[in-house]
Amino acid sequence: MPYVYDDTNIFARILRGEIPNKTVLETEHTLAFADIAPKAPVHVLVIPKGPYVTYDHFCAEASAAEIVDFARTVSEVVKLSGAEAHSGGKGFRAITNAGEHGVQEVPHFHMHILAGRPIGRMIDFD
Repeated sequence: MPYVYDDTNIFARILRGEIPNKTVLETEHTLAFADIAPKAPVHVLVIPKGPYVTYDHFCAEASAAEIVDFARTVSEVVKLSGAEAHSGGKGFRAITNAGEHGVQEVPHFHMHILAGRPIGRMIDFD
């Protein structure tokens, strides 16, 4: 089944400049901005500028330049936040949700970068 992108979603509107955001970093193919309802002292959303619905959609259809730019932007956001686990920071959590079972709220691929406090276990198995 092909991916269907809804260009009325909030991130598409942010990318078009219809909704303001607190930009952390912007590159040719990627935008990183502060989450409006942060769950940690650092909570940045990193989104590709292209019309990708989920991470797997992005990986399957984005150009090599878009994929590299996105990955490097995530790295720079982590560095800017001081959360680099390999160089003295205390680490971070990177989360992306996909589809109904992944509890995706906005149908535009995005990665949450959370840092600045212990985030807790990813999943508790009962």
